[in-house]
Amino acid sequence: MNIVIAIDSFKGSLTSLQAGNAAAEGIKRVFPDAYVAIRPLADGGEGTVDALVSGMGGEFRSVEVTDPCGKPVIAKYGIIRENNTAVMEMSAAAGLTLVPPDKRDPMKTTTYGVGEMIRDAISHGCRDFIVGIGGSATNDGGAGMLQALGFGLLNMNGEQIPYGSEGLSGLVRITNDNVLPELSECRFSIACDVTNPLCGENGCSAVFAPQKGASPESLSVMDKWLAHFAELTKTINPDADSDYPGAGAAGGLGFAFRSYTNTELLPGVELVLQETNLEEYIKNADIVVTGEGRLDAQTAMGKAPVGVARLAKKRGKPVIAFAGSVTKDAAALNECGIDANFPILRTVCSLEDAMNPVNAAENLSGTAEQVFKALRAIKMIGDQKC
Repeated sequence: MNIVIAIDSFKGSLTSLQAGNAAAEGIKRVFPDAYVAIRPLADGGEGTVDALVSGMGGEFRSVEVTDPCGKPVIAKYGIIRENNTAVMEMSAAAGLTLVPPDKRDPMKTTTYGVGEMIRDAISHGCRDFIVGIGGSATNDGGAGMLQALGFGLLNMNGEQIPYGSEGLSGLVRITNDNVLPELSECRFSIACDVTNPLCGENGCSAVFAPQKGASPESLSVMDKWLAHFAELTKTINPDADSDYPGAGAAGGLGFAFRSYTNTELLPGVELVLQETNLEEYIKNADIVVTGEGRLDAQTAMGKAPVGVARLAKKRGKPVIAFAGSVTKDAAALNECGIDANFPILRTVCSLEDAMNPVNAAENLSGTAEQVFKALRAIKMIGDQKC
């Protein structure tokens, strides 16, 4: 029997690979001779770096960069040496969680540290980049990142504009004379799950900036500054498109990536599945196993397990899913390619006990064992009838 396991992390409990190993342990008790391939799974958000780097034999690197408030912070990213690919989350350098609640203000926060992470990866030989851009504290249109990469975002005195969205208020000229030369050799795959444009009523200022601490009166001025930035960007790239779906992601970072680098914006799940080459593994599978911490109606809206199921159904493979909890509305998953789903809790317990990594792994392996025993019994019945 050939089994492919791709389970998203049980957040706060098991990583993607820990969950995969736990399921494999239970399956092997039933089918000890089965070939089991455990593949990393993530949705482009938190945990993507850990899943991809650990699952693809990479290494982790830490570097001191500038945090959203302009202070030093240690950011971690991954390098997959086999193909010189850097895997990073912009939130490691410019995430909202790095800013105390009383200091959150996208008028002032910067993406400069994201550019510093990219520079560091380039200096270590990376030319391909996988970047998750969720969870930002910023609304600077990616201006800080561009400055760190050598672009000149200049005021009327020919000086670099200050950090934050408010720096864009003085922007009069953009130059590319001092851009890092290697940047032209780089390719960026950006995990982006929003489709908002840069500006307007659905743009990053109106929709996302309030969540980052922006005052109501600042929204319209930030939107105006970003629109001006988009116009000036056309002096560098005439094809720059501020209305492109995802341009408003991460406070306009999506726009900066698309306009100034060789970038493709992709849904997070699609990007991870593509980079891990999961479909090649599924091609020869007899059954596919997926899951995540909680299966519910939101899972059906394109989260990682459904992405796995869609690939499996392209190849006509059966799919089962495991989760820490399964809600009633998770029945919708049966229409999305997941043939059956199973909660792993095996006794009444506290949330703390359920999320304990040791308990979660035992529960997952035990549930997988029982499900595959049922499959074995069904197969035996079918064989007898034949």
